[in-house]
Amino acid sequence: MQQITILGSTGSIGVSTLDVLARHPDRYAVYALTAQQRVEELAQQCIRHAPKIAVVGTAEAAQTLKGLLAAHGLQTRVEYGEAALCAVSSAAECDAVMAAIVGAAGLAPTLAAAHAGKKILLANKEALVMSGPLLMQAVEVSGAVLMPIDSEHNAIFQCMPSDYRRSPEQCGIEKILLTASGGPFLHREVDTLDRVTPAEAVAHPNWSMGRKISVDSATMMNKGLEVIEAHWLFNLPAERIEVVIHPQSVIHSMVSYVDGSMLAQLGNPDMRTPIAHALAYPERIVSGVGGVDLTAIGKLAFERPDLQRFPCLKLAYDALNAGGSAPAILNAANEIAVQAFLDGRIGFRMIDQLIARVLNALPSCPIANIDAVFEQDRCARDLALSFIES
Repeated sequence: MQQITILGSTGSIGVSTLDVLARHPDRYAVYALTAQQRVEELAQQCIRHAPKIAVVGTAEAAQTLKGLLAAHGLQTRVEYGEAALCAVSSAAECDAVMAAIVGAAGLAPTLAAAHAGKKILLANKEALVMSGPLLMQAVEVSGAVLMPIDSEHNAIFQCMPSDYRRSPEQCGIEKILLTASGGPFLHREVDTLDRVTPAEAVAHPNWSMGRKISVDSATMMNKGLEVIEAHWLFNLPAERIEVVIHPQSVIHSMVSYVDGSMLAQLGNPDMRTPIAHALAYPERIVSGVGGVDLTAIGKLAFERPDLQRFPCLKLAYDALNAGGSAPAILNAANEIAVQAFLDGRIGFRMIDQLIARVLNALPSCPIANIDAVFEQDRCARDLALSFIES
Protein backbone atom coordinates (compact mmCIF):
# COMPACT_ATOMS: atom_id res chain seq x y z
CA MET A 1 0.00 0.00 0.00
CA GLN A 2 1.66 3.21 -1.19
CA GLN A 3 1.02 6.44 0.72
CA ILE A 4 0.53 9.41 -1.62
CA THR A 5 0.82 13.15 -0.94
CA ILE A 6 -1.02 15.38 -3.41
CA LEU A 7 0.21 18.97 -3.56
CA GLY A 8 -2.62 21.02 -5.05
CA SER A 9 -5.37 18.44 -4.65
CA THR A 10 -8.27 20.76 -5.56
CA GLY A 11 -6.83 21.66 -8.97
CA SER A 12 -7.53 19.68 -12.13
CA ILE A 13 -4.46 17.45 -11.78
CA GLY A 14 -5.17 16.81 -8.11
CA VAL A 15 -8.80 15.87 -8.83
CA SER A 16 -7.69 13.53 -11.62
CA THR A 17 -5.10 11.95 -9.33
CA LEU A 18 -7.70 11.25 -6.66
CA ASP A 19 -9.93 9.68 -9.30
CA VAL A 20 -7.15 7.27 -10.32
CA LEU A 21 -6.27 6.46 -6.70
CA ALA A 22 -9.91 5.71 -5.89
CA ARG A 23 -9.93 3.06 -8.63
CA HIS A 24 -7.15 1.17 -6.86
CA PRO A 25 -7.88 1.17 -3.10
CA ASP A 26 -5.83 -2.00 -2.72
CA ARG A 27 -2.68 -0.25 -3.99
CA TYR A 28 -2.84 3.37 -2.84
CA ALA A 29 -3.84 5.41 0.19
CA VAL A 30 -3.84 9.20 0.59
CA TYR A 31 -1.26 10.44 3.08
CA ALA A 32 -1.77 14.20 2.65
CA LEU A 33 -3.89 16.61 0.64
CA THR A 34 -3.08 20.30 0.21
CA ALA A 35 -4.83 23.39 -1.17
CA GLN A 36 -4.15 27.09 -0.90
CA GLN A 37 -7.63 28.46 -0.26
CA ARG A 38 -10.36 26.15 -1.61
CA VAL A 39 -11.20 25.03 1.90
CA GLU A 40 -14.67 23.63 1.27
CA GLU A 41 -13.48 21.56 -1.70
CA LEU A 42 -10.54 20.28 0.33
CA ALA A 43 -12.88 19.36 3.17
CA GLN A 44 -15.00 17.26 0.82
CA GLN A 45 -11.88 15.51 -0.46
CA CYS A 46 -10.79 14.79 3.10
CA ILE A 47 -14.22 13.36 3.94
CA ARG A 48 -14.00 11.01 0.97
CA HIS A 49 -10.31 10.02 1.08
CA ALA A 50 -9.45 10.39 4.81
CA PRO A 51 -5.86 11.67 4.57
CA LYS A 52 -3.68 11.73 7.68
CA ILE A 53 -2.81 15.41 7.09
CA ALA A 54 -4.40 18.34 5.24
CA VAL A 55 -2.46 21.55 4.51
CA VAL A 56 -3.87 24.95 3.58
CA GLY A 57 -2.35 28.35 2.93
CA THR A 58 -3.21 30.37 6.03
CA ALA A 59 -4.02 30.03 9.73
CA GLU A 60 -7.53 31.35 9.07
CA ALA A 61 -8.13 28.72 6.38
CA ALA A 62 -6.79 26.05 8.75
CA GLN A 63 -9.31 27.02 11.44
CA THR A 64 -12.15 26.86 8.93
CA LEU A 65 -11.03 23.45 7.69
CA LYS A 66 -10.71 22.10 11.23
CA GLY A 67 -14.30 23.08 11.91
CA LEU A 68 -15.57 21.43 8.73
CA LEU A 69 -13.72 18.18 9.45
CA ALA A 70 -14.68 18.10 13.13
CA ALA A 71 -18.34 18.16 12.13
CA HIS A 72 -17.76 14.82 10.39
CA GLY A 73 -15.63 13.32 13.15
CA LEU A 74 -12.50 13.10 11.01
CA GLN A 75 -9.10 12.68 12.66
CA THR A 76 -7.21 14.40 9.81
CA ARG A 77 -4.53 16.73 11.20
CA VAL A 78 -4.73 20.25 9.74
CA GLU A 79 -1.65 22.42 9.17
CA TYR A 80 -0.84 25.48 7.09
CA GLY A 81 1.98 27.29 5.31
CA GLU A 82 4.99 26.47 3.16
CA ALA A 83 6.83 24.63 5.95
CA ALA A 84 3.88 22.26 6.29
CA LEU A 85 3.87 21.66 2.53
CA CYS A 86 7.55 20.73 2.66
CA ALA A 87 6.94 18.49 5.67
CA VAL A 88 4.22 16.39 4.02
CA SER A 89 6.35 16.15 0.86
CA SER A 90 9.36 14.76 2.72
CA ALA A 91 7.68 12.76 5.53
CA ALA A 92 8.99 9.25 6.13
CA GLU A 93 5.45 7.83 5.82
CA CYS A 94 5.01 9.29 2.33
CA ASP A 95 6.03 7.11 -0.64
CA ALA A 96 5.18 9.37 -3.58
CA VAL A 97 4.36 13.04 -4.13
CA MET A 98 2.11 14.43 -6.83
CA ALA A 99 3.59 17.90 -7.39
CA ALA A 100 0.60 19.72 -8.89
CA ILE A 101 0.75 23.19 -7.33
CA VAL A 102 0.69 25.67 -10.21
CA GLY A 103 3.49 28.20 -10.50
CA ALA A 104 6.45 29.15 -8.33
CA ALA A 105 4.57 28.22 -5.15
CA GLY A 106 5.21 24.55 -5.90
CA LEU A 107 8.99 24.85 -6.04
CA ALA A 108 9.92 24.54 -2.35
CA PRO A 109 7.82 21.42 -1.55
CA THR A 110 8.94 19.75 -4.79
CA LEU A 111 12.57 20.34 -3.86
CA ALA A 112 11.84 19.00 -0.36
CA ALA A 113 10.49 15.80 -1.89
CA ALA A 114 13.57 15.51 -4.10
CA HIS A 115 15.99 15.95 -1.20
CA ALA A 116 14.04 13.29 0.72
CA GLY A 117 14.45 10.78 -2.11
CA LYS A 118 10.74 10.47 -2.90
CA LYS A 119 9.05 9.31 -6.07
CA ILE A 120 7.96 12.64 -7.56
CA LEU A 121 5.12 12.81 -10.06
CA LEU A 122 5.99 16.17 -11.58
CA ALA A 123 3.04 18.15 -12.89
CA ASN A 124 4.51 21.47 -11.73
CA LYS A 125 6.70 22.37 -14.69
CA GLU A 126 7.78 25.62 -13.04
CA ALA A 127 9.96 23.66 -10.59
CA LEU A 128 12.25 22.63 -13.45
CA VAL A 129 11.87 25.91 -15.33
CA MET A 130 12.97 27.96 -12.33
CA SER A 131 15.58 25.66 -10.82
CA GLY A 132 16.38 22.90 -13.30
CA PRO A 133 19.99 22.27 -12.24
CA LEU A 134 19.12 22.38 -8.53
CA LEU A 135 16.21 19.96 -8.82
CA MET A 136 18.04 17.51 -11.08
CA GLN A 137 21.07 17.56 -8.75
CA ALA A 138 18.83 16.89 -5.73
CA VAL A 139 17.21 13.95 -7.55
CA GLU A 140 20.58 12.48 -8.48
CA VAL A 141 22.13 12.85 -5.02
CA SER A 142 19.14 11.51 -3.07
CA GLY A 143 18.13 8.75 -5.45
CA ALA A 144 14.65 10.24 -5.93
CA VAL A 145 12.60 9.08 -8.91
CA LEU A 146 11.28 11.85 -11.16
CA MET A 147 8.26 10.88 -13.28
CA PRO A 148 6.89 13.49 -15.73
CA ILE A 149 3.12 14.04 -15.63
CA ASP A 150 2.67 16.63 -18.39
CA SER A 151 1.12 14.56 -21.17
CA GLU A 152 3.89 15.59 -23.57
CA HIS A 153 6.81 14.69 -21.31
CA ASN A 154 5.15 11.52 -20.12
CA ALA A 155 4.71 10.55 -23.78
CA ILE A 156 8.39 11.22 -24.49
CA PHE A 157 9.37 9.18 -21.44
CA GLN A 158 7.33 6.25 -22.79
CA CYS A 159 9.07 6.51 -26.19
CA MET A 160 12.61 6.76 -24.77
CA PRO A 161 15.03 3.90 -24.06
CA SER A 162 15.56 3.20 -20.37
CA ASP A 163 19.07 4.72 -20.29
CA TYR A 164 18.24 7.91 -22.18
CA ARG A 165 19.80 10.29 -19.66
CA ARG A 166 23.19 8.58 -19.80
CA SER A 167 23.80 9.76 -23.36
CA PRO A 168 21.08 10.63 -25.87
CA GLU A 169 23.63 10.27 -28.69
CA GLN A 170 24.58 6.72 -27.68
CA CYS A 171 20.87 5.87 -27.56
CA GLY A 172 20.46 7.07 -31.15
CA ILE A 173 18.11 9.93 -30.25
CA GLU A 174 18.04 12.65 -32.90
CA LYS A 175 15.43 14.98 -31.39
CA ILE A 176 12.17 15.09 -29.48
CA LEU A 177 8.96 16.65 -30.75
CA LEU A 178 6.49 18.24 -28.35
CA THR A 179 3.00 18.44 -29.77
CA ALA A 180 0.75 21.43 -29.10
CA SER A 181 -2.95 21.82 -29.78
CA GLY A 182 -2.51 25.46 -30.78
CA GLY A 183 -5.15 26.50 -28.25
CA PRO A 184 -8.32 28.46 -29.01
CA PHE A 185 -6.69 31.03 -31.34
CA LEU A 186 -4.82 28.79 -33.77
CA HIS A 187 -6.76 30.10 -36.78
CA ARG A 188 -7.94 33.49 -35.49
CA GLU A 189 -6.67 36.53 -37.37
CA VAL A 190 -3.50 37.74 -35.66
CA ASP A 191 -4.51 41.40 -35.83
CA THR A 192 -7.62 40.64 -33.74
CA LEU A 193 -5.78 38.99 -30.84
CA ASP A 194 -5.48 42.27 -28.96
CA ARG A 195 -9.25 42.08 -28.45
CA VAL A 196 -9.23 38.60 -26.87
CA THR A 197 -11.18 38.39 -23.58
CA PRO A 198 -10.26 36.23 -20.57
CA ALA A 199 -13.35 34.10 -21.18
CA GLU A 200 -12.17 33.36 -24.73
CA ALA A 201 -8.62 32.63 -23.61
CA VAL A 202 -9.58 30.03 -21.01
CA ALA A 203 -11.90 28.14 -23.39
CA HIS A 204 -9.44 25.44 -24.46
CA PRO A 205 -10.77 23.26 -27.31
CA ASN A 206 -9.43 19.91 -26.01
CA TRP A 207 -8.26 19.99 -22.40
CA SER A 208 -9.95 20.87 -19.12
CA MET A 209 -7.41 22.97 -17.20
CA GLY A 210 -7.16 25.80 -14.69
CA ARG A 211 -7.44 29.42 -15.82
CA LYS A 212 -3.74 30.23 -15.66
CA ILE A 213 -2.63 27.16 -17.62
CA SER A 214 -5.42 27.72 -20.14
CA VAL A 215 -4.12 31.23 -20.87
CA ASP A 216 -0.59 29.82 -21.14
CA SER A 217 -1.91 27.39 -23.73
CA ALA A 218 -3.55 30.22 -25.66
CA THR A 219 -0.24 32.15 -25.79
CA MET A 220 1.79 28.91 -26.16
CA MET A 221 3.88 29.94 -23.17
CA ASN A 222 2.78 26.61 -21.73
CA LYS A 223 4.63 24.90 -24.59
CA GLY A 224 7.61 27.17 -24.13
CA LEU A 225 7.86 26.19 -20.46
CA GLU A 226 7.57 22.55 -21.55
CA VAL A 227 10.55 23.04 -23.89
CA ILE A 228 12.63 24.19 -20.91
CA GLU A 229 11.31 21.32 -18.80
CA ALA A 230 12.16 18.83 -21.57
CA HIS A 231 15.71 20.14 -21.70
CA TRP A 232 16.27 19.17 -18.07
CA LEU A 233 14.28 15.94 -18.11
CA PHE A 234 15.83 14.47 -21.24
CA ASN A 235 19.29 16.04 -21.33
CA LEU A 236 18.88 17.61 -24.77
CA PRO A 237 19.80 21.12 -26.02
CA ALA A 238 17.17 23.56 -27.28
CA GLU A 239 17.95 22.91 -30.96
CA ARG A 240 16.97 19.25 -30.53
CA ILE A 241 13.59 20.03 -28.96
CA GLU A 242 10.97 20.83 -31.59
CA VAL A 243 7.37 22.01 -31.19
CA VAL A 244 4.72 20.80 -33.64
CA ILE A 245 1.10 21.98 -33.79
CA HIS A 246 -1.26 18.98 -33.63
CA PRO A 247 -4.84 20.24 -33.14
CA GLN A 248 -6.39 16.84 -32.37
CA SER A 249 -4.24 16.32 -29.22
CA VAL A 250 -4.14 12.56 -29.85
CA ILE A 251 -0.39 12.17 -30.37
CA HIS A 252 1.03 13.57 -27.16
CA SER A 253 4.66 13.73 -28.29
CA MET A 254 7.27 11.91 -30.35
CA VAL A 255 10.92 10.87 -30.33
CA SER A 256 12.91 10.87 -33.57
CA TYR A 257 15.86 8.46 -33.91
CA VAL A 258 18.94 8.62 -36.12
CA ASP A 259 17.86 5.56 -38.12
CA GLY A 260 14.90 7.49 -39.52
CA SER A 261 12.28 5.97 -37.23
CA MET A 262 9.95 7.92 -34.99
CA LEU A 263 8.09 6.67 -31.92
CA ALA A 264 4.87 8.34 -30.79
CA GLN A 265 2.52 7.89 -27.84
CA LEU A 266 -1.20 8.26 -28.53
CA GLY A 267 -4.12 8.66 -26.17
CA ASN A 268 -7.31 10.59 -25.57
CA PRO A 269 -6.73 14.05 -24.03
CA ASP A 270 -7.23 13.09 -20.39
CA MET A 271 -4.61 13.61 -17.69
CA ARG A 272 -5.59 10.43 -15.89
CA THR A 273 -3.60 8.46 -18.48
CA PRO A 274 -0.15 9.93 -17.66
CA ILE A 275 -1.04 10.00 -13.95
CA ALA A 276 -1.84 6.29 -13.93
CA HIS A 277 1.28 5.51 -15.95
CA ALA A 278 3.55 7.40 -13.57
CA LEU A 279 1.90 6.04 -10.43
CA ALA A 280 2.28 2.39 -11.38
CA TYR A 281 5.40 2.50 -13.59
CA PRO A 282 6.69 0.09 -14.87
CA GLU A 283 3.27 -1.58 -14.56
CA ARG A 284 0.09 -0.47 -16.30
CA ILE A 285 -3.15 0.09 -14.39
CA VAL A 286 -6.69 1.16 -15.26
CA SER A 287 -6.95 4.96 -15.47
CA GLY A 288 -10.64 5.39 -16.27
CA VAL A 289 -9.80 6.70 -19.76
CA GLY A 290 -11.17 4.97 -22.85
CA GLY A 291 -8.98 3.84 -25.72
CA VAL A 292 -8.30 5.78 -28.93
CA ASP A 293 -10.64 5.12 -31.87
CA LEU A 294 -8.53 6.10 -34.87
CA THR A 295 -11.35 5.49 -37.34
CA ALA A 296 -13.55 7.96 -35.46
CA ILE A 297 -10.76 10.56 -35.46
CA GLY A 298 -10.26 10.11 -39.20
CA LYS A 299 -7.05 12.09 -39.62
CA LEU A 300 -4.20 13.62 -37.68
CA ALA A 301 -2.90 17.03 -38.77
CA PHE A 302 0.42 18.78 -38.08
CA GLU A 303 1.88 22.22 -38.75
CA ARG A 304 4.73 24.41 -37.60
CA PRO A 305 3.98 27.09 -34.98
CA ASP A 306 3.72 30.66 -36.22
CA LEU A 307 5.97 32.74 -33.96
CA GLN A 308 4.14 35.95 -34.93
CA ARG A 309 0.98 34.42 -33.52
CA PHE A 310 2.83 32.83 -30.59
CA PRO A 311 5.77 35.10 -29.63
CA CYS A 312 5.84 33.59 -26.10
CA LEU A 313 7.23 30.38 -27.57
CA LYS A 314 10.25 32.23 -28.95
CA LEU A 315 10.74 34.03 -25.63
CA ALA A 316 10.96 30.65 -23.88
CA TYR A 317 13.55 29.34 -26.34
CA ASP A 318 15.55 32.55 -25.87
CA ALA A 319 15.43 32.15 -22.08
CA LEU A 320 16.56 28.52 -22.29
CA ASN A 321 19.50 29.48 -24.51
CA ALA A 322 20.42 32.36 -22.17
CA GLY A 323 20.49 29.98 -19.21
CA GLY A 324 21.10 30.96 -15.61
CA SER A 325 18.22 32.90 -14.09
CA ALA A 326 16.56 33.75 -17.42
CA PRO A 327 13.98 30.91 -17.27
CA ALA A 328 13.03 31.91 -13.71
CA ILE A 329 12.62 35.53 -14.82
CA LEU A 330 10.52 34.39 -17.79
CA ASN A 331 8.25 32.32 -15.55
CA ALA A 332 7.78 35.06 -12.95
CA ALA A 333 7.00 37.74 -15.53
CA ASN A 334 4.54 35.40 -17.22
CA GLU A 335 2.69 34.64 -13.98
CA ILE A 336 2.27 38.36 -13.28
CA ALA A 337 1.25 39.11 -16.88
CA VAL A 338 -1.32 36.32 -17.06
CA GLN A 339 -2.93 37.33 -13.76
CA ALA A 340 -3.04 40.95 -14.90
CA PHE A 341 -4.78 39.84 -18.09
CA LEU A 342 -7.30 37.71 -16.18
CA ASP A 343 -7.95 40.70 -13.91
CA GLY A 344 -8.60 42.94 -16.91
CA ARG A 345 -5.58 45.16 -16.28
CA ILE A 346 -3.75 44.43 -19.56
CA GLY A 347 -4.73 43.14 -22.99
CA PHE A 348 -3.95 39.68 -24.33
CA ARG A 349 -1.14 40.80 -26.66
CA MET A 350 0.45 42.75 -23.83
CA ILE A 351 1.33 39.47 -22.11
CA ASP A 352 4.28 38.71 -24.41
CA GLN A 353 5.28 42.38 -24.56
CA LEU A 354 5.48 42.60 -20.78
CA ILE A 355 7.52 39.39 -20.51
CA ALA A 356 9.97 40.58 -23.18
CA ARG A 357 10.39 43.91 -21.42
CA VAL A 358 11.21 42.22 -18.10
CA LEU A 359 13.66 39.81 -19.74
CA ASN A 360 15.43 42.72 -21.44
CA ALA A 361 15.62 44.70 -18.20
CA LEU A 362 16.94 41.91 -15.96
CA PRO A 363 20.18 40.30 -17.16
CA SER A 364 20.56 36.58 -16.54
CA CYS A 365 22.82 35.56 -13.67
CA PRO A 366 24.05 32.20 -12.31
CA ILE A 367 21.72 30.21 -10.03
CA ALA A 368 23.74 28.76 -7.15
CA ASN A 369 20.99 27.95 -4.65
CA ILE A 370 17.27 28.20 -4.01
CA ASP A 371 17.61 31.62 -2.37
CA ALA A 372 19.07 33.00 -5.59
CA VAL A 373 16.14 31.54 -7.53
CA PHE A 374 13.60 33.20 -5.27
CA GLU A 375 15.48 36.52 -5.38
CA GLN A 376 15.40 36.58 -9.18
CA ASP A 377 11.75 35.53 -9.07
CA ARG A 378 10.95 38.41 -6.71
CA CYS A 379 12.84 40.98 -8.79
CA ALA A 380 11.07 39.89 -11.97
CA ARG A 381 7.64 40.06 -10.32
CA ASP A 382 8.30 43.50 -8.85
CA LEU A 383 9.53 44.81 -12.19
CA ALA A 384 6.57 43.35 -14.07
CA LEU A 385 4.14 44.93 -11.61
CA SER A 386 5.89 48.29 -11.90
CA PHE A 387 5.62 48.15 -15.71
CA ILE A 388 1.89 47.39 -15.41
CA GLU A 389 1.37 50.29 -13.03
CA SER A 390 3.18 52.68 -15.35
